[in-house]
Amino acid sequence: MNYRDVLALIEEGEGFEVEFKRKVSTPEKIARAMIAFANTKGGHILFGVDDDGSIVGVESEKSEMELIREAGTVFCQPPLEPFIDIVPFDGLDVIVAYVSESNVKPHLFTGAVRQNDETRAFIRVNDKTVMASKEVVKILRDEHPDSPPLKFEIGDNEKMLFGYLDEHERITAKEFSSLVNISERRASRILVSLVRAGVIRIHTLEKQDFYTLAYDL
Repeated sequence: MNYRDVLALIEEGEGFEVEFKRKVSTPEKIARAMIAFANTKGGHILFGVDDDGSIVGVESEKSEMELIREAGTVFCQPPLEPFIDIVPFDGLDVIVAYVSESNVKPHLFTGAVRQNDETRAFIRVNDKTVMASKEVVKILRDEHPDSPPLKFEIGDNEKMLFGYLDEHERITAKEFSSLVNISERRASRILVSLVRAGVIRIHTLEKQDFYTLAYDL
């Protein structure tokens, strides 16, 4: 990673695979961002870059790199080891931490979480790091190469789901459970199986997931 590479990331702006941080704050906050990238498609975290893309530099490269490594080893499970570069900018240093997409998802946060948080997994949604829903965590687990083969059947519940989506375009797990009069847990299992099969898609927002048909049936 060199001067021009970092400038290209800054010009691209914060997004799905790029995050700016003015400074290395706490290992816990860094770990959440690292987990989100590892659980999604990977990405770069630029330390010493403000939200508007201006370069402010970091204070102490050595101590801040130690915090980044601590974030990956202490607060991520399984641990994460990002690739770290220090790039000089006219007397200022930017630390670039690259986290690749993991093949052992989901990575979980081992620090403190709020009481109402569903899971300890984070994902990337647009330019934000958000808590993954239980359904997303199940899908991440099923992406593991050692996961058992998928088995599912198209029954009455699935047919009602397809009919609803054909008319209304989207549905949540709660709406599906009410539609076919089953528990939310069972509804979630059905939806996750259909996502794995590629029949429907899951869309994650900051507060709630919803599902759509993957193609016209």
